[in-house]
Amino acid sequence: QVQLAESGGGSVQTGGSLRLSCAASGFNVSSYCVGWFRQAPGKEREGIAAIDSLPSTIYTDSVRGRFSISVDSSTNSLYLQMNTLKPEDTAVYYCAARAHWGCWETLRRSAYAYWGQGTQVTVSS
Repeated sequence: QVQLAESGGGSVQTGGSLRLSCAASGFNVSSYCVGWFRQAPGKEREGIAAIDSLPSTIYTDSVRGRFSISVDSSTNSLYLQMNTLKPEDTAVYYCAARAHWGCWETLRRSAYAYWGQGTQVTVSS
């Protein structure tokens, strides 16, 4: 049974950093496409970063250069290092997994079959 559990959210001031973690079980996180999504109040859930088994990474424009996605097979976890945070980064952040080894450049929500419960990130100005 595939399970994903996020942690590491919290409140930070503009310009600060946070590291989100996602503990995976039921599959090997380094062998599949896994990613991070976020949903701000009143907005659609958007994909922001993903990494697959090659590994290749993809980022949405709004976070490229500030966020970094990685996996650790020893802990079977997915991470999102977030630097230079902005108020517009405030959202609930979700980790997700595809039932495929490759991401194929997709951050479409419908392409990801498994989801965590989310962790809140709040950036104050």
